[in-house]
Amino acid sequence: MNLQRQRGSFSISASRWLWLSAAVILVDQATKLWIVANFELFESRYVFEYFNLTRLHNTGAAFSFLAGASGWQRWFFIFLGIGVSIFIMAWLRTLPPKGQSWLSAGLALILGGALGNVIDRAVYGHVVDFLHFHYGDAYFPAFNAADSAITAGAICLIIDALLGQKTNQP
Repeated sequence: MNLQRQRGSFSISASRWLWLSAAVILVDQATKLWIVANFELFESRYVFEYFNLTRLHNTGAAFSFLAGASGWQRWFFIFLGIGVSIFIMAWLRTLPPKGQSWLSAGLALILGGALGNVIDRAVYGHVVDFLHFHYGDAYFPAFNAADSAITAGAICLIIDALLGQKTNQP
């Protein structure tokens, strides 16, 4: 358990939310392992009218940004993910144990998602994506559980910011 010294006494910091990060990493890696074991690259299986499971590999970032680069982006995104993760863990340690649940949950979700994708880049050299929504012939870029957690975490941060502004207004 992480302890933080505040004004001469110890208290549990918001890093108690790290269980959520661990859960995201576990779910993310388990689903990716299942996809890799059961799908060939580019194989797609119909789930319902607007959704397929499709195994894709992304060497870039969101929406395949820098996917066509010469390979340096793998290490750039690994170091970026590790750096962001260290920053988030330090931020969580500064938060009080109670009171900022939206912020703490959001940071924990983003942390778990970032580390889930860092693991892929370190192990495979790419991120495994498989959640593939579409409408007719228009396909949204595929994503994974880590990406979903990052998005949910960003939504939590927005909610925290909106609630914070609301409570600070006269």
